[in-house]
Amino acid sequence: MFIPSKSLPHFLPKASHPSIRLISSSPVKNSLNTLADVPVSKFNSSDPIPIATDAIEKSRRTRDFSRKLNDGPSFDDFLKGTASSFYLDPIEKARALNLSENVNKLNKLPKWLKVPIPKGKNFTKVKNDIKELKLSTVCVEAKCPNIGECWGGGSSKTSTATIMLMGDTCTRGCRFCSVKTNRAPSSLDQNEPDNVSEAISRWGLGYVVLTTVDRDDLPDGGASHLIKTIQLTKQRSLIKNNKEILIECLSGDFQGDLLQVQKMALSGLDVYSHNLETVEELTPFVRDRRATYRQSLSVLNHAKSSNPNIITKTSLMLGLGESDAQIRQTLSDLKDIKCDIVTFGQYMRPTKRHMKVVDYIKPEKFEYWKTVAEDEYGFLLCSSGPLVRSSYRAGEFFIENVLRKRKLESNSRFNSHNLSNKL
Repeated sequence: MFIPSKSLPHFLPKASHPSIRLISSSPVKNSLNTLADVPVSKFNSSDPIPIATDAIEKSRRTRDFSRKLNDGPSFDDFLKGTASSFYLDPIEKARALNLSENVNKLNKLPKWLKVPIPKGKNFTKVKNDIKELKLSTVCVEAKCPNIGECWGGGSSKTSTATIMLMGDTCTRGCRFCSVKTNRAPSSLDQNEPDNVSEAISRWGLGYVVLTTVDRDDLPDGGASHLIKTIQLTKQRSLIKNNKEILIECLSGDFQGDLLQVQKMALSGLDVYSHNLETVEELTPFVRDRRATYRQSLSVLNHAKSSNPNIITKTSLMLGLGESDAQIRQTLSDLKDIKCDIVTFGQYMRPTKRHMKVVDYIKPEKFEYWKTVAEDEYGFLLCSSGPLVRSSYRAGEFFIENVLRKRKLESNSRFNSHNLSNKL
C-alpha cells in the first residue's frame, strides 16, 4: 500500500522519494511502535498530537492480537480442550469475570421465576376467542408470566383470561407497569360489554376476573361502562350456561370519586379489587403521582361500607426495596378498613425503561408473609408467591367457594324468615 508523504505525520523520517512512502517500511513501523508505547499523559497540552488516541489504542490492540496468535494454543491444545485458557491474560480474565457477575446479578432470573413456554389446545382456543372479539387482556398488555397456566387451564383444565376493559391504553404512567399510556386515549368501544360477556359465556366459567385501565379522561372514570359489562356478563352466563357467574373486578381509584366506588360496589359485583401496589413510603416513587396510598385505602374502605357483603381485595408487589416493618404496617392499615384478601407477588421489570428490581424475594419469604397475613392479622385469604399477581387464579376456587357458601346461607335465612312470617 502507498500513501503520499505529505499526509504522514511531521515527525516521521523523510523518505528518499519526494512524494510517496511505503507504509510497511521499517522506519514507519518503528515510529508507530515507539509512539504506541508512550502514554498519552506524557504529551504536553502545547505539543502537537500527531496521531489520535483511538489510533494509538488500535495499534496496541493489533500488537496484542498478533502476540496472542503467536503465543496462543496449538492444534493439540484444541484437541485436548485446554485452549480456552490461552485466550485471555489475567487482567482480561478478571474484567470478564467481573462483568459476567454483574450481568448475572442484574439480568439472570432465579430458577423459581422461570415458567414453561405457553402452548396447548386450550391456550390456542382462548387466544383465538380474544382475537376474534377484539378484546384486550392484562395477560398480554402487562406481560404476565402466568399466561400459559391461565389460558392453558393449568391443573384445573379450566381456561380463563383476565379481560382488560376500556381499551389497552391508560391515562396514567406508573413506573412498574408496561400498559401503554396516553393522556387522551381513544373513545370507549360501545360493543365491548357485549363482546366481553360473549367471550366469558363461551368459556363456561364459574368465576372470572375483569380488570381496567385508568380513564381519567372520562367524567365518571368509566364506572358506567364497567357496570354495564358486569351486569351483562352475569345475565348472559345465566342464560347460556344455566349458572350464576361470580365476578371480580380490579378497578382504579376513580380519582377519589367515592360515588363511583359506591355504584361499582352495588352493581352486582362479588369481589371489589383495588391495588395498593406497594407500601406507603414507596408509593410516590412507584405509582403515578395521581395515585396515593391513602386514596387507595379510602376506595377499599368505601366499597366495604357501601356493601358489607362484598369481598374486598388488594395486592402488593415485593422486591421494590420495602422493609418488613413497612409491610406489617400496610397489613395493619388494611385490617383497619376490613379488607378481606391480600396478595403478594414478585415485582418483575417488564422492560429496561421501567424501574429496576431491588431484590428477588425467595419463595420461603412469600410463605412467611402468607402465614403472617392469615394467622396474625386474620385475613380471609392471602395468596403469596413469586408468580402471584392480583388477577392470578391462585385462591380463585377458595374465593368462589366462600362466595357460594355465603349466598346459600343468605338464601337459607331469607327462606326461614318468609316461612316464619307465613306461620
